[in-house]
Amino acid sequence: MPATLSRRPKDRLEGLCEHTPGGARETARISMGQGCDGIERLEARFRGQAFSPHRHDTYAIGITLAGVQTFRYRGEARHCLPGQCHILHPDEIHDGASGTSDGFAYRILYIDPCLVQGAVGGRPLPFVSNPSIDLTTRPRDALSAAWEMEVPIDDIRRIEIVTAVADILLSACSDAARPLSTLPLPGLLRARSRIAARPADRHPINELERVADLDRWSLARQFRAAFGTSPSRFRTIADQSHMSRQFKRAYGLTPARWRAALL
Repeated sequence: MPATLSRRPKDRLEGLCEHTPGGARETARISMGQGCDGIERLEARFRGQAFSPHRHDTYAIGITLAGVQTFRYRGEARHCLPGQCHILHPDEIHDGASGTSDGFAYRILYIDPCLVQGAVGGRPLPFVSNPSIDLTTRPRDALSAAWEMEVPIDDIRRIEIVTAVADILLSACSDAARPLSTLPLPGLLRARSRIAARPADRHPINELERVADLDRWSLARQFRAAFGTSPSRFRTIADQSHMSRQFKRAYGLTPARWRAALL
């Protein structure tokens, strides 16, 4: 199995709130950009309360185009102004709303943690504690190709986007949070692939220990450090048969609700 997950654009969509007032429903718009294996892109515009609490199995890297985006992340109220980026770590619950009556617009990347893993050399995934950041000229220019939504992502562009994201994540980490140690990535990837190959199965822990060549305690800790989520949550994420009933829990809306907003 490849190191990255297959493309599932609809699974990554932000959660539209089911209880948004009628005016906000009418102005909700989502437009899918060109993607590739492990990278998905979209542009969205909302008014009012846009997303109910949900989480992603990917990194979500967004840039605010207009208006003020507000959201709760790790128990704190945050906001993201035009030109600022927001960085959401895998498996972290967040919501989203407009900070003004004018609504807000943004573009966003959803990037498989495995791609970031490759770019950081097998170290624990970088965690950015302050999710709203101002990019300096160099990282902003390096990431500019990511926002060209209609331009196809070939192999070279894919690597350039992932490298730019990894550099931004590493530079935005505090010194205390900067990952230094190297993980036993081959074994962790084997365990991840075993789960993804049969996500409906409840794999015994001794099976995953044997596949990863790690004891169960190291496997649990290091799987999250490597991929941003636990083995059990990854199993749920990877199981396509769970998609319909998990969709609203994960993204804050029903599939029909986001289809109504999709351009």
